[in-house]
Amino acid sequence: MEGTILHLQKMSTEDGPGIRTTVFFKGCGLHCAWCHNPESISFKPEIQWFASRCLNCLTCIAHCPENYLSMTDQGLQINRSSCTGCFQCAAACPANAIEPLGKRISVPELMAELRKDLAYYQASGGGVTLSGGEPSLQVNFCEALLQNLKQEGIATALDTCGICSSAALQRLLPHVNLVMFDLKIMDHELHKKFTGVGNTQILENLKMLAGYLKTQAPAPELWIRTPLIPGATANEENLAAIGSFLQQNLPGRVSRWELCAFNNLCRDQYKRLYIPWDYAEQNLMSHEEVEHWGEVARNSGISPEIVVTSGATRVEVLAC
Repeated sequence: MEGTILHLQKMSTEDGPGIRTTVFFKGCGLHCAWCHNPESISFKPEIQWFASRCLNCLTCIAHCPENYLSMTDQGLQINRSSCTGCFQCAAACPANAIEPLGKRISVPELMAELRKDLAYYQASGGGVTLSGGEPSLQVNFCEALLQNLKQEGIATALDTCGICSSAALQRLLPHVNLVMFDLKIMDHELHKKFTGVGNTQILENLKMLAGYLKTQAPAPELWIRTPLIPGATANEENLAAIGSFLQQNLPGRVSRWELCAFNNLCRDQYKRLYIPWDYAEQNLMSHEEVEHWGEVARNSGISPEIVVTSGATRVEVLAC
């Protein structure tokens, strides 16, 4: 059995408690306008080109078996709709200017890599987080991986956007210690506008999860994550609606509602993938803005103490 992963993020402190290794999976059912990992959306293996490393030797073009690469005044052009992801160009590049995005890997191979940081997991109360993309879309592989991790006493977390079948999610829940569930926009039409998909399945899965948590002992911990996106998710109506939904459907079940500040560090990634990004000129939020939205969430009807804010904020430079 093999899965398609994007990469491993070792020594992570942002995807669950303690020091963790985050396994980023390829493929997602959402196309969020602000996506911080655009390379994880497509299920297909892809390549990215780094202009700063390129020697302009054209070795990559010579090694592409299908002639899907060409060099222009604007840089290396990639026929992404036809590229098969054979990565022969990346292997041949003497400057590592082309990098593969997506790797097929077996459970034993991945377990061997994850075990390398076992001492860090044990010392910090950390573990392994499955993220993406959407891990549950590769449910067979993820279930086998989680079972192996659990058997070896490694704590596990599932970071999900909720766009998956309830059956797939139910298969993974018995093997995780923590669920981090994204809840972005409560209005169905606005959710569709900004992510390409309505939120019906997401809310149904969250309600299913609520029922699951009531019947399990011990039950996995549940964190809710909401990105703070200017003009999309970061408004009083949306945050109030999320808080109301959580209080009505998951009273006392959510231990953390994390508001993640908008991040623009992925701008270069969009450029390397030749994808226009609506948020390319959007600045980071100020600390005061993030704290304001935190207060809005705390006043939405849920237990105020579960609301936390995270992410980089804009540094204000004062004139002399």
